Order: sequence, then C-alpha cells, then structure tokens
Amino acid sequence: MPALPSWLTEPLWGQFTALLPERPEYHPEHPLGCHRRRISDRIVFDKMLQLLHFGCSYQAIADTTCSATTIRNRRDEWIQLGVFARLKQIALESYDRIVGLVLDQIAVDGSITKAPGGGEVAGRSPVDRGKQGLKRSGMTDGYGILLGRVLAGANRHDSPLLAPTLDRLNDLGPLPDDITVHLDDSDKTRALLDERGLHGRIAHKGEKAPIQASQRWHVERTHAWQNAFHRLARCYERRAIVVDAFFDLADTIITVRSLIRQAWTTHRWDERPHRRP
Repeated sequence: MPALPSWLTEPLWGQFTALLPERPEYHPEHPLGCHRRRISDRIVFDKMLQLLHFGCSYQAIADTTCSATTIRNRRDEWIQLGVFARLKQIALESYDRIVGLVLDQIAVDGSITKAPGGGEVAGRSPVDRGKQGLKRSGMTDGYGILLGRVLAGANRHDSPLLAPTLDRLNDLGPLPDDITVHLDDSDKTRALLDERGLHGRIAHKGEKAPIQASQRWHVERTHAWQNAFHRLARCYERRAIVVDAFFDLADTIITVRSLIRQAWTTHRWDERPHRRP
C-alpha cells in the first residue's frame, strides 16, 4: 500500500534525487572487485515515506528489498548531507515563487505530542500524566505553510520558545514592513514583539479566541496536518537530528501538496492530477 499518491510522490522524488550525490552500484574499494549491489535510493526513500506516514518500526517496514539497518544508515547519510533540510527549503521557495507566501500575517502556536522513547527533545508532559512528550513551537504564514519550528521537551513553556521561533523569519529573505503575529498571551509576548517591530493579535485567557485572534487557526490546522503523520504524533526517535529530519520531510510533503492543490486551477503540467487534490 503506497504511503502517498503518485501525483505527490513523483515530484518529491524528482527533487530529492537531484540533491543526492552519485554513488557507484558496487563499492569501488572491495578487495575482490565485487560486492553486493547498493540498494536503490528510491527503495529507501519510499521506505522513509512509509515510516513517516504509518509510524511503524524499522523492523516492521523492512523486507527482502531493504533491511532495517540499510534504512537507518541511508537515513543518517542523507541527514549528514543536509538533504532533508534542503528539500524543505526548495519546496518553500517554489511555493513562494508560484503561489506566494502570506508573510504579512504570521501565526505561532505550540503543540504537544507523545514521545514514548524519550530522547534529546523529550520531557515530562503536563497533559499526559508526566509521560514523555515532545513540544514543537511552529510558525506559519497566513495560509498555514510552515515557516519554521523549534523542538523542545513537553515540559517547556511556550514563552522561551517564541524568540527562537520568530528567529526563523530571518531565513526568509525580504519581509513586509508591517507584520501581524497571531499567538497566545503571556507576560513576555508583548515586549518581545515590540523589540522586533512586530504587531500582535494575542488571544487572551478567558476570551473566545476566534473573535479576537481569528487567524491563529491556520497554525492549529498545520499542527493537525503534521499529526496525521503517525511518526510525528507518536515519536520514538531519540536523536534530535533524526526527529528534525522527519519533520522536514513532513513539512515538505505538506508544502508540495498545498502547492499542487492551489496551482491546479491556474497552471498546467504533464503530471497534473486529473482531479483537484
């Protein structure tokens, strides 16, 4: 069963393979001049999509085409090359060029998910009886395209994570002069926004958020999109760089899916889906 439809998998793989260096089919340093063939990158890439979507273990997804050890080794190789981070950046740039990011309206919010295995970015969850949990502070544009995130333990408060989350705006290049940030209230929020020259529409405790913070639902919807990937909703990875890699892959899928959906009515291309996604 494919993890994603072909109209989404093929453009992802086309850009992903362009970022990979060339590798010989056989290891050139083998003393006898022969060795087992290198497992195809496409096979491992499909396994990574299945891991992300279904949330199963490496052993459960391994089969005769690819072992669990090969998946882990190739994953670490791609992380070291920065392929996942670069793929996400290319997807974001493509979306901005074709559709356009809504950067004058920014939404920031946190989300807590389970992390049963603990790890470098896990902590005691205040909403899950002290079990290990993962918090992500996400920032989206006015439509819900993820612009940046910060990972931390579930026991971390949102306030200390706001500054490093807003720092992700520096990676986007030229920004509008007037930016409105939609977020929750805290003691440090207003002062931090004033220091950065940002306007805030802040949801106050005890008041209905949809009335006086109507654009914050975009980031909440993006959190729901991310949680649809079971490996993020229940994360067993212990190393922060691996967790970041899976988040980068999920964010790329969300961005490309939104790009195809919005460009479906305005653009034509050979692999365009017959129906709007």
